[in-house]
Amino acid sequence: MSSHHFVKEQQEPAVLILDTEGLSFDLVSPLLEWVPTVLVWQECLEQVLSWGIKVDVILAEDRFQRENLHLLEEQYPVKFLTAEKGSFLNEGLLYLKATQHKGAHLVGFAHQNWEDLAPELEFMDLTLLDAGWKYYPVKTQEFKKWFVASKIRVLGKEGMPLEISNADGKLFLPLIYLTQVEVPEGITEIKGAEIFWVGEEV
Repeated sequence: MSSHHFVKEQQEPAVLILDTEGLSFDLVSPLLEWVPTVLVWQECLEQVLSWGIKVDVILAEDRFQRENLHLLEEQYPVKFLTAEKGSFLNEGLLYLKATQHKGAHLVGFAHQNWEDLAPELEFMDLTLLDAGWKYYPVKTQEFKKWFVASKIRVLGKEGMPLEISNADGKLFLPLIYLTQVEVPEGITEIKGAEIFWVGEEV
């Protein structure tokens, strides 16, 4: 087994592309730097291939697979994974867990549905790329990071108390599903009562 194969199979977060609307290759390309495993839902495939991205797994309905067998040769060694419209995210995550991936970037996952991912966070580190924002979960309820002066978002359970501290002082507020905050350059700390997600513009 080559070292490249080891990196590809285990270490690097996979990229699961669920929707490409409003996305450009420039937003996705930083995720591909270390040649991760790339899974794509059938309806995004044409766009993803047009970006020149090498796809490993196509999540597809039976009919799509039958009509597109040529892709198995053209994109070799790509494989099909059977999934229906409502279950492709679930099938993709099951596949990644079965292949012992520890993390994944979910591209085109609507951040409003963050609660659907709660059961998965026990097993995997997930980030969301949605409409120009990247969100990552804070499982420890405490977050600390250096930012340039910018806007960040905090996503979590409606009404959850948040404490935000930085050079501007301390702010206590209830989370309103998605709270947008201006942060100054420097360290910002956020504490919440339970899991929350932090979003940065990309």
